[in-house]
Amino acid sequence: MTSPQPTDPQVEAAQGRIALWLDPEDLRWLSQHCCCADDATDEDKDRCGRLRFRASTGLHKQRALG
Repeated sequence: MTSPQPTDPQVEAAQGRIALWLDPEDLRWLSQHCCCADDATDEDKDRCGRLRFRASTGLHKQRALG
């Protein structure tokens, strides 16, 4: 297993991403909840899935680095 690499702010900015600092409990909640309505589009469901995945990954990296 490879160790997580620190985030490179310049690479993230080049991809149009911005930093968002959340408490671990907020990330844990976000990683387990999706607020999509029953009639949500596939695009909205995909976005929700990406957010849950990234929140979970952030928690995993924090534990690995902590």
